[in-house]
Amino acid sequence: MIIQWRKSSYSGTANDDVCVELGRLAPGDGVGVRDSKNPDGGHLTLTSTQFTDLLSQLKQHPER
Repeated sequence: MIIQWRKSSYSGTANDDVCVELGRLAPGDGVGVRDSKNPDGGHLTLTSTQFTDLLSQLKQHPER
């Protein structure tokens, strides 16, 4: 399966030093998260529940 990576809509400015891409992995395998500046450096694999929890935490604490 080829992973279709999607870059954050907040990426693309001149000062992008923290950019991530997300990719839907094979059905049941969750979501991949990788550094958009180092796409060959591997990715973090999160279950769908872990990814939802991560988004919830980021929304509650945007300054982190």
